[in-house]
Amino acid sequence: MHTAFNKRLLIGWLVLSSITLLYLLVDSGDHGGTLEPSTVITSAAVVMALIKVRIIFQEFMEVRRAPALLCRLTDLWILLIAAGLLGSYYVGLAVQ
Repeated sequence: MHTAFNKRLLIGWLVLSSITLLYLLVDSGDHGGTLEPSTVITSAAVVMALIKVRIIFQEFMEVRRAPALLCRLTDLWILLIAAGLLGSYYVGLAVQ
């Protein structure tokens, strides 16, 4: 069991690192020297960050072994944060 636990942590760490590298690739494009916000890159960054938060909750904070209510509450928290962040970003774009 101890070996399986270490494999899960290693896989979790590799996935988190891969998501970070993926974001660097997404954001490394040529912006033409402007500081214009990109809706796609901003949305992708928020989604990748929330995926990383869920992996950290599940694997490193061991929420997956917690009672079902705590698992659902953490998932609900992630969804609420996603709605709040993305919603405020898109509303801000519409108001400009």
